[in-house]
Amino acid sequence: MLTVPRVKICCISSVEEARLAVQMGASALGLVSHMPSGPGVISDERIAEIARSVPPPIATFLLTSLQEADAIVQQHAVCQTSTLQLVDSVAISELQKLRRQLPSVKLVQVIHVMGDESFEEARAVAEFVDALLLDSGNPNLAVKELGGTGRVHDWEVSRKICQQIDCPVFLAGGIRAANVREAIQAVQPFGLDLCSSVRNDGKLSAERLGEFMRAVRSAA
Repeated sequence: MLTVPRVKICCISSVEEARLAVQMGASALGLVSHMPSGPGVISDERIAEIARSVPPPIATFLLTSLQEADAIVQQHAVCQTSTLQLVDSVAISELQKLRRQLPSVKLVQVIHVMGDESFEEARAVAEFVDALLLDSGNPNLAVKELGGTGRVHDWEVSRKICQQIDCPVFLAGGIRAANVREAIQAVQPFGLDLCSSVRNDGKLSAERLGEFMRAVRSAA
């Protein structure tokens, strides 16, 4: 029997959305700060307000596109989330610096799965972070895509990362009620991450989120 993966709901935009996600069974909430593209961006002050409202043990993830440790530390001082989700590549020396400066904050590095080279990228960084999150962006574009694309990537690469790298892995990118069973069976991730598929007109939908959570439980 497959293990039921944790569910992280991203693009939370208000205390009310956070409360709804927690009530429906989310284990973690994603709070999106400034990005070059993509949905769900809110101010650092709003992120701090939402993070303060979330009860333990629910995790709060600050999605940051910053790449230098000092700048990330300054942003975290405002936002005060339990976890940093690094959506762009961060040098290992900067990850080590983050560890020293924020020892109690969890680090999650996003790997944008674009081919077999993503496996090597994941392996290189895994020992320096608490988890990986596999998404479907493209940081090589002129305007970087660092998440929120709604696209499914190559789950064979994701499965290889989950099987061969000793690090918890969240799977993101086009996950919805209709394909979550296939995703869980194919990849067997520690957690799932989603945004647009549980929303109506940009608002978190209790109906869609309920449908998704039921699909997760039945898949496992």
